[in-house]
Amino acid sequence: MRLGSIFYNDFELLDAYGPLEMFGALGDKIELVTIAEQAGPVRSSVGPKTIADYSFDNAPALDLILIPGGIGTIAELKNDALLNFLTERCPQSQVTMSVCTGSALLAKAGLLDGLAATTNKMFFELARSQGSNTQWQEAARWVDAGQYVTSSGVSAGTDMALAVIERLFGSELAEMVMNYTEYQWHRDGDQDPFAGLLNQGVLPE
Repeated sequence: MRLGSIFYNDFELLDAYGPLEMFGALGDKIELVTIAEQAGPVRSSVGPKTIADYSFDNAPALDLILIPGGIGTIAELKNDALLNFLTERCPQSQVTMSVCTGSALLAKAGLLDGLAATTNKMFFELARSQGSNTQWQEAARWVDAGQYVTSSGVSAGTDMALAVIERLFGSELAEMVMNYTEYQWHRDGDQDPFAGLLNQGVLPE
């Protein structure tokens, strides 16, 4: 099984690397690859760069897809290259996951139409404004809608990743990953302890 994480400038570090840490603990059960519009270094919102192994043009087949959020989401909502890649590749995946405002990109691409989904609580309207046909869940920590699984902000993606691991590989392996990483798993996807912060974030002008 191969998981491809999509990177773009000003992505949120933990959005990507929290879930990747969990999936990486599966060892040879999964291959992790990094993808961006162009192969090479991609700047995170706080500075450190990730090296994209593949570009959109030569990315391999993907069983799982991970889309982080971050302040860079705003610019990417106008990036046809990224939106077209998601439109082509996500329906071919077994599971596509988004963290934080990554769900805004899925909604913009029309991939969440008719599905339940969630996003970063502090910037909820950013995603909701991209998908009026999506059933947005304000209180959820993450939402499993089958092929598409979306999480709330930043650290919520790690909880979501463990839930997807549990679904795909079983509860025993998910527990093993949780213990190996010494992570306290928030197991209730229906309740986000940060839901009270709904739309309290301020987007840059």
